[in-house]
Amino acid sequence: MTSETRGREGPAAAARDPDLFEEFYRRHFDAITRFIARRVADPHTVADLTAEVFLAAIDSVDSYRPGQGSETAWLYGIARNLVCAEARRTARQAALGARIAGRRLLEADDIARLEEQLDAEAAGRRALAALAVLPEGERALLELITVDQLTLPEAAAALGIRQVTARVRLHRARKTLHGAAQSVTDQRTPGPALARDALITGTGERT
Repeated sequence: MTSETRGREGPAAAARDPDLFEEFYRRHFDAITRFIARRVADPHTVADLTAEVFLAAIDSVDSYRPGQGSETAWLYGIARNLVCAEARRTARQAALGARIAGRRLLEADDIARLEEQLDAEAAGRRALAALAVLPEGERALLELITVDQLTLPEAAAALGIRQVTARVRLHRARKTLHGAAQSVTDQRTPGPALARDALITGTGERT
């Protein structure tokens, strides 16, 4: 079996073969790190969640359906669930004080590299913040399409919804953002409105 053939076998094969898993991990590591860095501002948490994505992928290889989207879209779905879970956990801990839960120790070089990644994704985090006016389902869909650059079918697969549902949510999200941008046009700080305008005009239904 050639390395090219092995590389095409997908997550299920990677879960069974350490060499294939290493190829799978290297192939998707940068994309998953960027995805998480757009949503999380702490380098330790970015590192931990990135590792958790690949561990979760091994445990859920049976959920991958090549016909519904790419490996990247599937991993984004896993990553999004973990990021949301982390946000809920952090919110609970914030009420109790500083976080003391086990955190993987990082070398100085690791922290510096992740801080650079966080800086690079600052614009993405601002774009995501501009979507706060949307309901959760619409916001999640628009995030995947406009910020993470998934096609509409891939975003639907990542969220576990039908494509027709995704199209309806996308239409509603655009309409809501357009109205929100219009409502703050005359305010002194138009930054959020400009960010929303950019998302509205830049959102294409790539299929």
